[in-house]
Amino acid sequence: MTTLIAGTVDMSPENRAEALADAADLIADTRSQKGCVHYVWSADPTSDTRIYVYENWETTEDLAAHLAGPYYTQMLGVLGKYGVENVEISKFRIDLEEPVYDPEGRPRADFFTG
Repeated sequence: MTTLIAGTVDMSPENRAEALADAADLIADTRSQKGCVHYVWSADPTSDTRIYVYENWETTEDLAAHLAGPYYTQMLGVLGKYGVENVEISKFRIDLEEPVYDPEGRPRADFFTG
């Protein structure tokens, strides 16, 4: 079952760009892990302090391996150097996934295939 991670991390404006640059190679390396579909930390263009976190893992077991592994530990170390001020990150189990656009190209909020 797909597991998504989504949330925010805040840090001081003077540290955010450097922290993301410092984490870039680690973010890229994490994407090579088994089951990692997406892994990104990105600056919010409307806030000087906010970083958005988005991860997509094929299974909960793949996420567990990541959390127990060296890339996660290294990321904590990188972010710790820059004074994280607030963290709000959640995980979600996904039981149904389908496109936003239906076969006719219309955006749909309802689930139309399941």
